[in-house]
Amino acid sequence: MLDFTFYSPTEFVFGKETETRTGQLAKKYGASRVLIAYGGGSAVRSGLLDRVKASLDAEGLSYVELGGIQPNPTEGKVYEGIDIVRKENIDFLLAVGGGSVIDTVKAIACGVYYDGDFWDFYIGKAKVTKAMPLGVVLTIPAAGSEGSGNSVITNSETKQKLGIKHPMILRPRFSVMNPQLTVTLPAWQTASGICDMMVHILERYFTNTPHTEVGDRMCEGVLMACINEGRKVMADPTDYDARANIMWTATWALNTLLKCGTQGDWEVHQIGHAIGLVTDATHGMTLASVSLPYYRRVMHDGLHQFRRFAVNVWGVRPEGKDDGQVASEGLACLKAWMDEIGVVTHSRELGVTEQNLPAIADAALILNSGYRTLTRDEVVDILRESM
Repeated sequence: MLDFTFYSPTEFVFGKETETRTGQLAKKYGASRVLIAYGGGSAVRSGLLDRVKASLDAEGLSYVELGGIQPNPTEGKVYEGIDIVRKENIDFLLAVGGGSVIDTVKAIACGVYYDGDFWDFYIGKAKVTKAMPLGVVLTIPAAGSEGSGNSVITNSETKQKLGIKHPMILRPRFSVMNPQLTVTLPAWQTASGICDMMVHILERYFTNTPHTEVGDRMCEGVLMACINEGRKVMADPTDYDARANIMWTATWALNTLLKCGTQGDWEVHQIGHAIGLVTDATHGMTLASVSLPYYRRVMHDGLHQFRRFAVNVWGVRPEGKDDGQVASEGLACLKAWMDEIGVVTHSRELGVTEQNLPAIADAALILNSGYRTLTRDEVVDILRESM
């Protein structure tokens, strides 16, 4: 097990109608004038935004709105938000939405105090040392941004999709989590979110770091919950308890507890981000399309853990089989489950073509923290197999 620091100060307020407590929570954490950020309009149509504003009104808090944040968020709304904060004397940020909205708010939070371009943080030119306080009303369980210090933004000018990780600075002060708000999500969006959280866990679980029994056991338990509750949600979208378990799974998949003491493997996300950059496809679907080709590529570099995944998570019986056969059966189970919940497992359905494979490979960040460092040709091969 590696040395680590775990810091997770977010107050999670979980349950039915909890959005009505947003004003109390914002005031508790020092808010007096709030920027409310939200997405493409579902928060308005559902009445959620009105309920949130009513809770702020009840606490005497004023607010300004920033709407229209899109999936795969780009730099434009970050610049707009930074400008609003500075002009309107905003002292607290509130994200009402999913990962795209939350990630945008985090970029605003650190960009406000920086004299240069916030994008400097994402390209490593500058380091985040200070950020505004922020809160979350979560509507889409997937990215886990409600409990993490991570943010991913696409720069439409430079054609880059990059992230930052600052768990000590960018974690939300509070996250309001009402599973009722997710019942009306389209089936494809629910399935995409489930796949996103599954991959987050696997990127912590598939590691060669030895002696991580506590982390492995936690990952296996959360993976099994994701598998079982994911099936229930897709079978009955009105199942509140399944929705609740899926929402909580997404948070624990990314709030860094599961990665403590390990060196994870984030290459699936890097290739998935590159597909999203080139095609603008839904994030969870990009991960579903490349995860199996990638895992098959590196399986023999981490065979012990892939075997363990098959046996402990999927119940594959190892008798009379070698480790490679057992591990392959585990990946076959993963593929069958992905098909069952309805995610896209072929990237051609997301707009990937033979012609844009080089551009996607060039956009993918090849990391040296996984089982091994891939070559660019290997990334192209993985993408071609994903089609």
